[in-house]
Amino acid sequence: MNAAALWLVLLATDAGTTAVSPDDGATTAAKAPAAPAARKTGAVAKLWQAQRLPTPGPALSIGTTSLGCLQGAATLPVSGRGWEVLHLQRNRRFGHPNLVAFIRRLAAAARKAKAGLVVVGDLSQPRGGPTPTGHRSHQTGLDVDLGYTAPPGVRAGHTPSRLREEASAPAVIDLATHEKTSAWTPAVARLLALAAADRDVDRIFVNPAIKKMMCTGPTAKAPWQGRLRPWWGHHDHFHVRLKCPKDSPLCVPQEQPPDDGCGKTLGWWFGEDAETTRTKKKEADQAAEPQMPAACTAVRAALSVSSRR
Repeated sequence: MNAAALWLVLLATDAGTTAVSPDDGATTAAKAPAAPAARKTGAVAKLWQAQRLPTPGPALSIGTTSLGCLQGAATLPVSGRGWEVLHLQRNRRFGHPNLVAFIRRLAAAARKAKAGLVVVGDLSQPRGGPTPTGHRSHQTGLDVDLGYTAPPGVRAGHTPSRLREEASAPAVIDLATHEKTSAWTPAVARLLALAAADRDVDRIFVNPAIKKMMCTGPTAKAPWQGRLRPWWGHHDHFHVRLKCPKDSPLCVPQEQPPDDGCGKTLGWWFGEDAETTRTKKKEADQAAEPQMPAACTAVRAALSVSSRR
């Protein structure tokens, strides 16, 4: 299928939605017809993992970040001025060009602000879609995991291949105590502020203890404060999600959160109900069968092309 034919297929279809989770934001579009699902979530994910290269055609984010795909992905280089990518064997350094541009901007801003090296984990698979491990989201090329700080030995342009595959970003929050670890530095807060202030960012998921810290002091009333949203885990990395691109008509946006996240709702994350909800959410996710947007069938079936850089 050539790029023009694929584009026509995508314009003739719509995208589905996913269930709403606490502080995750709701989708605004009505549910549309989807392609038939495989019997098991893992079977669907393996089909998308098997696609090793992006499709041709204009860049398009399709569906929701937790139920969608990506046409015409750009590739983030392994190393750049101010960033390093980890875990290359996962083959998840693909995204909408807006996401690759965001990482480049953030790395440049972090260098200028002395906020440290930007350590990049997963973006999306070459055509997006569900992954066998690690994520429910990251499906439309609009999500990226970034380390709060660099692992020991990971340096710009000088990271050994084995270390690049095995290293993990240090935890800056102790999950048991909700306290900062020795890896937390003022540079972490500067990096988060730079990321949250970017024009293309929709929201950033951080550990609730980090959100609590950012709700005090000089960042308490920052215009971007509402983009920082508490979420389980995220003690060693933060998850950036971009807005739907203007040129992706099949991308389903999330509703904006009702507040800046610093009020009474923040306290919920430190109570027993948060852990109970987390357990229920995991069980629901494991039981769910994916219903991919119909447009994604054409994306997965398209001929491969070399990815753009």
